Amino acid sequence: MAAAYVEPAVAQEIFGGKDAVLAWGPVGPTVKATAVEGGYRATGTWSYASGSRHAQWLGGHSPLVDAEGKPCLGPDGKPTERTMLFPKSEAIICDVWQVMGLKGTGSDAYTVTDLFVPARYTFTRESASDRRESGPLYRFTTYQIYGSAFASVALGIARATLDAFIQIAGTKVPMLGSKPLRDNPVVQSKVAVAEAQWQSSRAFLMQALGDMWETACRREGFTLQQRAALRLAAVHAGHQAKDVIETAYHFAGGTAIFENQPFERRLRDVHAATQQVQAQFVNFEVAGQVLLGLPVTSKLI
Repeated sequence: MAAAYVEPAVAQEIFGGKDAVLAWGPVGPTVKATAVEGGYRATGTWSYASGSRHAQWLGGHSPLVDAEGKPCLGPDGKPTERTMLFPKSEAIICDVWQVMGLKGTGSDAYTVTDLFVPARYTFTRESASDRRESGPLYRFTTYQIYGSAFASVALGIARATLDAFIQIAGTKVPMLGSKPLRDNPVVQSKVAVAEAQWQSSRAFLMQALGDMWETACRREGFTLQQRAALRLAAVHAGHQAKDVIETAYHFAGGTAIFENQPFERRLRDVHAATQQVQAQFVNFEVAGQVLLGLPVTSKLI
């Protein structure tokens, strides 16, 4: 998303390589940036920088403050924010990603102190004045993309887990049993329900994305109802994926607890994914507010 907001030469420098990776995390409580001649000076610590261990560049979403440390306000009276892009070599990386799931994302924390960032390496997300590309992809907000992406990851994990269970159900005979798992009527019903959960939640997500994509291709703005539908579809998909995986894990029995089997890691991964702000249960509340005609203030919509 950042490439659409900086000049082409900067985008090419950051994203032109075959192994190009830019990682960033949400604004932390210590983060601030001050405008100076030619750019900004940024200080602070960011966390949850997925991909940072193999990234070449980092981004820092930074509230802007004046020389006295007071927040800079935009035309709407709200505090302004700008994203700084800088080489990873300019930051101190803190290896904090010792977690129960999604270990492979390497979402470490990073810190810079009074780092000068030239103005051409900065932008404001979702700012029409900064946006240089007009394609439909760039009409989506970062939060909308993230929400859909987390849901897609969860659905992918669930698909692989359910497929793995179906495979072992044809051959595994439970302890004290005499027939394979697939001959158990409860297993048959649970597999069917899990398949319906997966297929329907994926279809809802694709429907919401497809509707918004068509709107973006017409160069029209998204309605509040469209944005709420995408938020609802994304969080619903994440939680349905979790339920599918829990079903497969439970009925796989003792097999599921072994590290050489395709269950325990996926169980941990999906639970880590649904802890992320994009997939937390509170998102249902935001969608419900829109459906009930109530005012909404969440940035995730």
